[in-house]
Amino acid sequence: MECADQKRCQELAKSSSFYRRIYSEVEEIGWEHLVRFGEDLRLLSFHIKDKKGRVHILQITLDGSYPNHPPSISADVPYLFNLKWSINSRLKDAIQQFHKHLDKLQDFWNLMDDIDHSLLVSDLRYPQRALSHRQLNISNDSYIILSIDANDPTSLPDCRFLGSDSGVERLRAMWRKNCKRWMRDKPFSENLAHVLDIQLHGPSSIQKTDPQTECGICYAQYLPIDDELGDKSGSGTDCTCENNSCSRAFHSVCLGDWLRSITTTRQSFDVLFGNCPYCSDPIAVKTNTRK
Repeated sequence: MECADQKRCQELAKSSSFYRRIYSEVEEIGWEHLVRFGEDLRLLSFHIKDKKGRVHILQITLDGSYPNHPPSISADVPYLFNLKWSINSRLKDAIQQFHKHLDKLQDFWNLMDDIDHSLLVSDLRYPQRALSHRQLNISNDSYIILSIDANDPTSLPDCRFLGSDSGVERLRAMWRKNCKRWMRDKPFSENLAHVLDIQLHGPSSIQKTDPQTECGICYAQYLPIDDELGDKSGSGTDCTCENNSCSRAFHSVCLGDWLRSITTTRQSFDVLFGNCPYCSDPIAVKTNTRK
C-alpha cells in the first residue's frame, strides 16, 4: 500500500510539473493567442496571423514525454513543415517556425485569393487554406479544375476539364496549343484567358455575399436539437466577425459561452463585448440567446 501511495505521489508531482511548464510556455506566447485547450493541457490550439492578416489555427498535441519528444502539429496549410526540436525547445519555438512557414506560403495564398475574388469558382462557400485546387465555371457545360503548386504558384498549373465532349475537346486543344504562352509575371486570370482563348466569368453576386456557415468555435454548421437552447435549437450561424480578413462565423450561443470564459470580456445590459477568438478584433454578441 505504501508503495502504491508513493507511486501515486510521484505521478501527481510529475503531472503538477507538466502543468506548470505548459502554463509558463503559454504565457510566453500570450494567452490571447490560445483559442482552445484540452482539460489535461495536452491539446492546444493557437490562432496566428500572417503578414496579410489572414488567421490560421495551429493545433499542438503533446504526449507524456514532452518536452523530450517533439509535439505533433496540424494546421490548415497545403503542407506542414518539419519541426526542429530539442530537449530545450519550448512551444514558442514551434510558433516561430510556423510563422516562417506561413511567410513561405504568402505568394500561394495571394494567388488563391486572387482566383477566388476575380473568377467564377464553383462551391466557394468555405475555402480551406490547405486546398491547392479550384474548380472554375468556364461555360454552361464546361468546367476546369486547376491544381496550383504551393511552392511555385506562378508556374503553369495542372488542369482537368469537365463537361460536354465538344466543350472539353475544344478547351483541351487550346490548352495544348497555348500552354507555352503562360508567363509568370502576368496576372493569373489574364494568363488563363490567354491560354484558353476565352473570356472568363467573374464571381457571381451570390458568391460575393455568401457567408461562411461553419461555427468557428464548435465547428458545426448547426446547433444540436436541444430544448435547453430554446429558439436557437438546430439553428445555423448567426454572428460574423466584421474583420474582412477574418470573417469567421459563429453561433451566438457558442460565442457568448466563449466570451464569458474570458476575463477581459465586458458586459453592458444584454450585450457581451470582447475579442474575436481568431483575429482578436472587437466583437459583440447579445446574451439573451437562450429562451
